[in-house]
Amino acid sequence: MKTRLLRALLAVAIGAAASSAFAGEVQVAVAANFTAPVQAIAADFEKDTGNKVVASFGATGQFYAQIKNGAPFEVFLAADDTTPAKLEKEGMTVPGSRFTYATGALALWSAKDGYVDDKGDVLKKNAFTHIAIANPKAAPYGLAAYQTLDKLGLTDAIKPKVVEGQNISQTQQFVATGNAELGFVALSQIYKDGKITNGSAWLVPADLHEPIKQDAVILNKGKDNPVAKQFEDYLKGPKAAAVIKSFGYQL
Repeated sequence: MKTRLLRALLAVAIGAAASSAFAGEVQVAVAANFTAPVQAIAADFEKDTGNKVVASFGATGQFYAQIKNGAPFEVFLAADDTTPAKLEKEGMTVPGSRFTYATGALALWSAKDGYVDDKGDVLKKNAFTHIAIANPKAAPYGLAAYQTLDKLGLTDAIKPKVVEGQNISQTQQFVATGNAELGFVALSQIYKDGKITNGSAWLVPADLHEPIKQDAVILNKGKDNPVAKQFEDYLKGPKAAAVIKSFGYQL
């Protein structure tokens, strides 16, 4: 009986080891605004394929510099379409692999209920002490925020009150912790399944800034990794699309 049990346990162990041996992974650089969606998509991807997404999160501009300096990323999910296009022109991507996986939305957000009105008039009143905006040179959502202020004619009045985040995640944290009363964030950071998750927000009209088209691309370091192509294909599928939409993105 003991021998049979040992054999059974050994078979299970060998099976698990074999499964682990055949499982692959892909190193993915992900724009900070897409943190929550990609975590959900990666979990589904692993369940469906047995392969793993190893994600790093940060500002698109910072990732560009890291990729240029040899960072081991195989797939890049940017917060814009210009940075992947630039890498493509520089010969650092797999030809034909670039596509727009989502179009983002900008929101003015406060962690306080009722602080931000649904027309954004809180900006014109300018009664706050600090407003958080991501570094426009590194974060496309920060650039969109400044474009919005320019369109509204409020840049000069508000700029002295800006607390600048290195990326959109840090920008959100400034607001969440009260270091800034309000700030421009990605809608996906404060939105789930059709509603704002906490605080108050104004969804910035799309005509106040350039479209935030977010492109994905397979980098040269991923050209020989079949999991890189598999993950990019998965991003185009219906399961990933449902997750992306649930966070307020357009496809």
